Amino acid sequence: MSKSARLSIVVTIAGVAIGLVIFTTMAFLRSSPPTVDFATGHQPGQPVNLTIQTVGSIGYGAHPTWVSYLTHAPDNQWVHTTLWDLPANTRINVTDYEYDGGSPLRNQQIGQVTGTIGNIETVNGQPVHVINSNAGNGVAHTFSIPTLGINVPLYAVNGNLNLCAVAPCTTSSPHNIIKFSFTTPGPGEYPWQCFVPCGLGYLYGNGGPMQSFGYMDGFLKVVA
Repeated sequence: MSKSARLSIVVTIAGVAIGLVIFTTMAFLRSSPPTVDFATGHQPGQPVNLTIQTVGSIGYGAHPTWVSYLTHAPDNQWVHTTLWDLPANTRINVTDYEYDGGSPLRNQQIGQVTGTIGNIETVNGQPVHVINSNAGNGVAHTFSIPTLGINVPLYAVNGNLNLCAVAPCTTSSPHNIIKFSFTTPGPGEYPWQCFVPCGLGYLYGNGGPMQSFGYMDGFLKVVA
């Protein structure tokens, strides 16, 4: 084969590879959930109130049976996303409406509340430092930001009840109200996720929603 022919093949393969990268990137951008902006217009020194919910099944879309988080946006709409813009060096007051059943944790260390203000959460108004997942309803999910040392176990509802199956759920369905606060660091992007393997049908429960933005995986984009 001549040198020019080999060069032509290399160029063609490189072109196909670049095309695949562009196609994959554009497909990701098209499928990526929206980002909810809590930073624009924020007044320095004021806290941000962030309301979310965790559900046992989203009930619609490409993966209706997947567990998921949802975010209450400033325009008063529930948005299927786990991507947020937050102001730096600001207190974030989180309220989670937890609608999912739970189970014992594989690692009881995850039952400890860490990195929040006071290393505490409240569950239906009661202060909690640690959840014993082997008692009661267990833990449904966690809200965890490993790079910031934040871990909040979300106490589950009784799985024998008639749980909400189509999000967004309303307070007429069985739920727990979990509250906690933390302070954002300086600008940067910080991944957060659930550490309870709840991807049913995947190896060790760690696939599917566990590794998908909009479901059990997300990002805090902290801006100045």
